[in-house]
Amino acid sequence: MSPKSSNPTLSHRLSAFSDRNFKYLMIAPAILVLLLVGLFPLIYSLVVSFQNITMTEVDTSFAGLLNYRQLFGDLRLWQALGHTVLITAVALPLELILGFLLAELFLEKIPGRQAFVALLVLPTVLSPIVAGATWRLMFDVRFGPIGQILSFLAGTPVNILWTVNPAYVYPAIIICEVWQWTPFMFLLLLAALSNVDPSQLEAAELDGASYWRVLRQIVLPAIAPVVAIAVLIRGLDLFRVFDIIWALTEGGPGSMTETISLYTYVSGFVQFDTSYTAAVAFLVVAVLTIIVTYALRRTELVR
Repeated sequence: MSPKSSNPTLSHRLSAFSDRNFKYLMIAPAILVLLLVGLFPLIYSLVVSFQNITMTEVDTSFAGLLNYRQLFGDLRLWQALGHTVLITAVALPLELILGFLLAELFLEKIPGRQAFVALLVLPTVLSPIVAGATWRLMFDVRFGPIGQILSFLAGTPVNILWTVNPAYVYPAIIICEVWQWTPFMFLLLLAALSNVDPSQLEAAELDGASYWRVLRQIVLPAIAPVVAIAVLIRGLDLFRVFDIIWALTEGGPGSMTETISLYTYVSGFVQFDTSYTAAVAFLVVAVLTIIVTYALRRTELVR
């Protein structure tokens, strides 16, 4: 067969290939950029974690599992991990419950509904570092409005060192977290509740079903996928919390409120223990990967 007769066939094959894979060709540049931005730092950090780079020494030779063995004997690391779990375990249910209650409240058509919703969402659009700094000023023992309000209600001066006293630092962090991120839960749950089939609710009402029975058998199953996504997103966000705690307490008093993110920052950018910090980062990545994989399979969002 002559080259001229084979050209139409080749062109036809190229055209067919382009038609079949056009969508993949369109997203290929974006995937390539994501891989370069996300995968390269991850691989580089993995390589660094097997070296021994510190502030005083740049040893790029293979150090084996030296940094990973050090993880298991680092009490401060495990304490930071415990602090992170504690904040997540307390703040996440509070945000979910309060967000659901607010969504139930604003599900009905009430006067000024749109204005109230817009006001409720305002804390979420603030930068966490700004929110933390604002609450630090509000908690100030001399000039903060919270102390003045409590003094007025108690009828006697109330001087609480919210960001210093070990008994109050965690309540201060939880209050700030819940204040800022409950509106996020509220918006997601409001959208989910708005899409619950009204015919099922009307049928349950005609059958005389109680509120709790309707909630348990109709509403919660209908919004379960949205709840799972909301809990997963906020759980991951709380696990890496940094800004608010840094603005409020800087991990203090001592290291009492130091989370895993703060510990990683101090280890890497204050003590400049680069290789060990890379090992800590990979521990966090491994923990989060296990949690996300389990959560996705448990909720059947990914099969």
